[in-house]
Amino acid sequence: MPFPLAPRARTGPRRRSLLTVAPAALLAAGCSAGPRDTGPAADSPPPASERARVRAARDSRELAERYDVVIAAHAGLAQRLGPLRENAVRHAKAFEELGTSAGSASPSPSPKSPAPTGTGPSASAPVPVPAKEKDALSGLAAAEREIAGRRLEALLDAPAELAGLLASVAAAGAAHAFLLTEG
Repeated sequence: MPFPLAPRARTGPRRRSLLTVAPAALLAAGCSAGPRDTGPAADSPPPASERARVRAARDSRELAERYDVVIAAHAGLAQRLGPLRENAVRHAKAFEELGTSAGSASPSPSPKSPAPTGTGPSASAPVPVPAKEKDALSGLAAAEREIAGRRLEALLDAPAELAGLLASVAAAGAAHAFLLTEG
C-alpha cells in the first residue's frame, strides 16, 4: 500500500488569485496617466471628427428650416410634419451638446436656439417649395435620404460616441424618408 504524498507547500500566488487580480491590473495599466493631449492648437484646423459633428448639427438645423418652409407653404401638412421637424431640432441639439460635453474648444457654429426657423441665415440657398404637397413631401424625403447617406459615410471615421449618434440619427432620417413617401 503506497503512502499518500504529503501536501506541498505552495510558493507564490495561486491560480485563483491571479485570475481575480489580473483584470484589475490590466484596468489599472490602461488607466495610467501618460502624456495628455491638450487638444488642437488654437491656430490648427479642427479634427475631422469635429468637422463631422459641426456639419451634422448644421444639416439638422437646415433640415428643420426646410420643414418650416414646407409647413408655411402647405399648412395642411403641419400636423404630419411637426414631429419630424421637432426630431430634426433635437438632432441638431444633440450634435451641438456632444461638442460641448466633449470639451470642444471651438464654439458651436450658431446660437443654440430651441427651435430654428426659416427666417435665420442659412449656409445654403433656400429651396423653393413645390406647389403640390406630394412634391413637397418628396423633396423633404430626398433631403432626409441625402443627409442620412452623408452621416453614414461620416461615421466610418468618427470616434465611438459621435459614430453612435451619427448612426442613430441616420437611421431616424431613413425612417423619416419612409414616412414622408408613404401616406
